[in-house]
Amino acid sequence: MDTVASLQSAWRRTDALFELITAEAWYDQPIALRQPVIFYVGHLPAFAWNQMGRELRGLPPLDEGHDVLFARGIDPVDLDSYQAARPEDWPGPDAILAYRDRARARLADLAGGLDLSREDERRVFHTVIEHERMHHETLLYMFQQLPPERKVRPRGLVDEPMRSAPSGRVRVPGGAVRLGADPAEVAFAWDNELPAMDVEVADFTIDATPVRNAEFREFVDAGGYAQRALWDDDAWAWRTRRGLERPLAWVPREGVLRQRTFFGECDWEAARDWPVAVSFAEAQAYARWRGGRLPTEAEVHRAAYGGPEGPRPHPWGHDRPAPTHGNFGLRRFDPTPVGAFPAGASAWGVQELVGNGWEWTSTPFAPFPGFAPMPNYRGYSQDFFDGRHYVLVGASWATDEVFLRPSFRNWFQPHYPYVFSKFRCVSGE
Repeated sequence: MDTVASLQSAWRRTDALFELITAEAWYDQPIALRQPVIFYVGHLPAFAWNQMGRELRGLPPLDEGHDVLFARGIDPVDLDSYQAARPEDWPGPDAILAYRDRARARLADLAGGLDLSREDERRVFHTVIEHERMHHETLLYMFQQLPPERKVRPRGLVDEPMRSAPSGRVRVPGGAVRLGADPAEVAFAWDNELPAMDVEVADFTIDATPVRNAEFREFVDAGGYAQRALWDDDAWAWRTRRGLERPLAWVPREGVLRQRTFFGECDWEAARDWPVAVSFAEAQAYARWRGGRLPTEAEVHRAAYGGPEGPRPHPWGHDRPAPTHGNFGLRRFDPTPVGAFPAGASAWGVQELVGNGWEWTSTPFAPFPGFAPMPNYRGYSQDFFDGRHYVLVGASWATDEVFLRPSFRNWFQPHYPYVFSKFRCVSGE
């Protein structure tokens, strides 16, 4: 692996994403649960430098203040106790960009001297690369919430029409499921992916395609957001406090419902077959209204990676991910109609398990037996083993292909509505 080229490729993507917003948006905080945009300009180089320069090589600080200020983001569960930083609390753009450029120059030098046959050096290098690419999606969560005048649509971007697949249900036979990864068989995995855990899953029936906007609207029109019995106590309190009546991305304009897109809005009817993007709490309420439930992490794995001939590395088989397999890899800036990539179906015929949105599961984010925190990033996972986050698997349109491995796990709070998510319902014990 060319370590320097890999870093530079990730940096080019980072820079291209920041070019999607205007300079005026850098100090905006479009999501209260995240730092202002300007933080991430400094966070990505600071994290990489702290990992590779300070921790791995024991080098002196690059900039003591910036190394610490931009070291780690936030994920507050209780917004009432969170005090956001003000724009004047942050350094100016020129200072942060100068810090970024100094860090990148030093990191390129260090990367050229890494020995990836050493476990510690390999782990740090992959941590840095995947962290950078992981944050590409985080940035896009934030950018989507910015007003259209704060964004810059790339030239030549075309919205291609695509057809959806019909709804249906698929019976998936029970069997063995391997969650996580064997550390002896992978070059790198985050600590919550390790070690592998084998579980048995009983037969179940699952939606062949994710729940689409049009299907979720039936729930909304039936008063699902006002039916107390469909919501857990915390979810109901959150829904009431926020005054939620519909998904966040459905925007009423003068009595007409519209769909938020990355660069603006479109007619809701144009997005009726998109997967509905909602929080865990909303997805769970809908599943109850349907008389079903959300799948477990193991059930989604069985539906995606199982088959009559044994496990497979991707739902579509052993072929490497390709544009015909799904909406992932940042080739588009919005979802596509559900089931638009039949070549990506699993062995059982379940469609779109990877791409177009992360799949909510009913499984609380927790360690596998034998879990050990990463020596170089001890708080990456264990800070969130609190019973207040849920596992998502698969990928969205904004997910880098490096994360399309079966063991990768995402996680979010149940009331977080900004994820590029989707979900489907199951029945069966």
